[in-house]
Amino acid sequence: MAKHRIISAEPENETEEHFNQSLRPTTLDDYVGQRKLLEKLSITLTAVKQRNEPMEHVLLHGPPGLGKTTLAHIIAKEMGTHLTVTSGPALVRPTDLVGTLTKLQSGDVLFVDEIHRLSAVVEEYLYPAMEDFKIDITLDSGLHAKNLTLPLKPFCLIGATTRAGLLSGPMRSRFGIVHNIEFYSDPDLLTLLRRSASLMDMDLNQNNATSGAEALKAISKRCRGTPRIANRLLRRVRDYSQVRADNRLALDVVHQALKLEGVDDLGLDELDRKYLNVLRDIYQGGPVGLEAIAATLGEDAGTLEDVVEPYLLQIGFLARTRKGRQLTPQAATHLGFTLPARHTQENDLFDTET
Repeated sequence: MAKHRIISAEPENETEEHFNQSLRPTTLDDYVGQRKLLEKLSITLTAVKQRNEPMEHVLLHGPPGLGKTTLAHIIAKEMGTHLTVTSGPALVRPTDLVGTLTKLQSGDVLFVDEIHRLSAVVEEYLYPAMEDFKIDITLDSGLHAKNLTLPLKPFCLIGATTRAGLLSGPMRSRFGIVHNIEFYSDPDLLTLLRRSASLMDMDLNQNNATSGAEALKAISKRCRGTPRIANRLLRRVRDYSQVRADNRLALDVVHQALKLEGVDDLGLDELDRKYLNVLRDIYQGGPVGLEAIAATLGEDAGTLEDVVEPYLLQIGFLARTRKGRQLTPQAATHLGFTLPARHTQENDLFDTET
C-alpha cells in the first residue's frame, strides 16, 4: 500500500482534522464554491425554518476533501440544532442505530459518513426512521418475541459518500436533496486560500500584494481541486516560509516549499509520476491492464484506482479503454514522449472500459 501522500484528499491524522476545523466556514455565506448546492440549501433552509419543520434528508456524494462534513455542520448551525456525527462502519448492528436515533431531539441533524457502507440489516431499520420518524425493534426471540414501535423526534439525515453507485435504490430514493459535490475551480480555490491565509495570520502583503497573490495562485493550481489539499499545502508553505524565508510569501517560496514536498506545477507527486513513467517506459504508453501496472509498481491495484487514477483522468492524462490504461496525447507532451503511431489509429482510445 502507498504511504500517505501530501496530495491525498484524506485527512493525515487527528491533528490535521483539528487544524482544519479552525479553518472551517460556519455559515453558507462563508462557504466557498458549490454555488448551485448553496442556493438550493439556502432556499430549503429558509422555507423549513419559516414552517418550523426539520430539514429534509440530504445526500451529498463526491470525492473526499470537498466539504461534505463542513456542510453538515453548517446546516445544523443554520437550523439552530445539534449535530450528531457517525459513519456507516460504526453502525454495525441495529442496536447501534436505535441508540443513536433515540437520542436525537426535534430538528437535530444526523450526519452519516460513508453511508454506502451501512449493512443491509441496518439500512432496513433506517427506512421507517427516515420516512415516518419511527423505528421497529424486536424484543426477545422465539415464542417470546415482541415487536415494538418506537416513535422518533423529527430529524434530518445527511448522508455522505464517495461511492454513490454502491447505494441501494431504496436508500437513495428516501433523500429529498441529492447533490454531487464537484471539484473546485482555481478561482474558488484562490478565494478559499485567501480566507485560510487570513485565519492563519499570514501576511500576504509583507513583500507586496502582487507577490502574495501570485503565491496563492501557484498553490491553487497544485491542490487538485480539493480544499483539504489546498489548506494542507498552504500550511506546509507557511512552515517553509517561517523557517527558510523570513515569513516571506512569494512565488519562489511556494516553488521551493512544494518542490521539497515532491509536488510539481500540476499537483502531481512521486506516485503519480511513477505511474505515468511506467506507462511510458515499460508499456510504451499502453494500453495495459491495471493489475500489470500495479505489479510493476509494487502497489495495490485498488490504491492506484482509488487514489492515483481519478486525478490523472480529471486532468486528461489517462484514458481507460476496453484494452486497458493508456496515456493521452496531453500526458505524452508533458512527459516529452511521442506516442506510438497505433495510438492515433485506434478508434477506441476514449472508449469506456467494460
